[in-house]
Amino acid sequence: MPDSSKRRAVTHAERAHRAVLYFFDAYQRHDVEAMGDVCTDNANFRYVPAEVMRKQRVVRGNGKVRGIGKTWWSSLIDAFPDLSNELNWIGTDDAGNVAVEVAISGTQAKAFGTIADSGKHYRLDHLFLFHVNREGLIDDIVAYWDTANWYRQLGRLECD
Repeated sequence: MPDSSKRRAVTHAERAHRAVLYFFDAYQRHDVEAMGDVCTDNANFRYVPAEVMRKQRVVRGNGKVRGIGKTWWSSLIDAFPDLSNELNWIGTDDAGNVAVEVAISGTQAKAFGTIADSGKHYRLDHLFLFHVNREGLIDDIVAYWDTANWYRQLGRLECD
């Protein structure tokens, strides 16, 4: 019988992989608190293409997970109540870096930023880059997507 005291230690890459899978599982369940719980208190958040025009200012998707990140996710889930994600590919290295290709989709039920409620469905590929610390918590999230394609799918056409 094998000696259970000789279990293999979990590597940093495995811990990082698990943290990111947990993050997307929580996102799928619309559990914004759980998404934040797998992040450090001061985790960075950058949604590079995110920009919402306001009357006197521009709100960008750049800040901290516990601030702009949770606000962004909550607002998106509110506007797209059937929001879903499908992981297409995930790659992890020994330094805790994780790259994820994920398709995010949903049907609009409310306005989102400057995107009026169209009732239309979208499906959009995203690239997420995470860093996970040695304790297994995400300390950096960066995401990229094609905003013009998203707008097109939702019927928002630029007039400028």
